[in-house]
Amino acid sequence: MSLDPKLLTLLVCPLCKGPLSAHHGPAPASGHPMLDALVCRADHLAFPVIDGIPHMLESDALALDEQGEPIPAAG
Repeated sequence: MSLDPKLLTLLVCPLCKGPLSAHHGPAPASGHPMLDALVCRADHLAFPVIDGIPHMLESDALALDEQGEPIPAAG
């Protein structure tokens, strides 16, 4: 399942209201890559897309380093 491209143009980062870019994960059996996160480059956060639904809460976001790679959670 993927998001409507029109919806992607309307969504913004809930923190800075900046643009989000789509990050696609590995392709499932269908061969089409799945949208798995919306990334805010300014805040270095990736908001997950689960079952086609973007989770836009800061508490759900994954922190990214300067290269856009996930930062391992301390624990």
